[in-house]
Amino acid sequence: MLIYEDRVKTNKETFIAKVKEIAQRLEIDPNWLMQTFMIESSMNHQAVNPTTNATGLIQFMPSTALSLGTSVAALKAMSNVQQLDWVQRYFMPYKGRMKSYVDVYFTVFFPLAVGKPDDWVLQTSTLSAQTIARQNSPFDLNKDGKLTVAEIREVIMRKVPADWRDYFFKKKE
Repeated sequence: MLIYEDRVKTNKETFIAKVKEIAQRLEIDPNWLMQTFMIESSMNHQAVNPTTNATGLIQFMPSTALSLGTSVAALKAMSNVQQLDWVQRYFMPYKGRMKSYVDVYFTVFFPLAVGKPDDWVLQTSTLSAQTIARQNSPFDLNKDGKLTVAEIREVIMRKVPADWRDYFFKKKE
């Protein structure tokens, strides 16, 4: 049984089987994908962020969808099972780098942070740490205007149901 399996409302058996297949190809735990879907879209493949227009299971940004060869409109029109093909396409370049649930989540939320130490601050040459913190204020636990890997990990691990937390702290060797 996968975490949140009961939250899959359509194509349940096919969806679960495909999540397991994709996770095997990516060499990650399928529960890590399911938890990421839950945080990003509440398992709703048609979810759309009204501010950014991010869409789908992992909240594909419009530019990300285009870079993958699709659009957010096309993703929204897909079934949950069809959208998994795009989830796999998105994650494949990170195969072998995702050693934990936190890495899987960062692959979606801020790929540059995958594998970085706890004190690493999320920023890029075009996005300041302050801008990122302001746009994602629930992650700024100490309210210092910067987000670190440790802060993000703490927040996302709080969202894992208590009876699954030990399982999610394990790393894949």
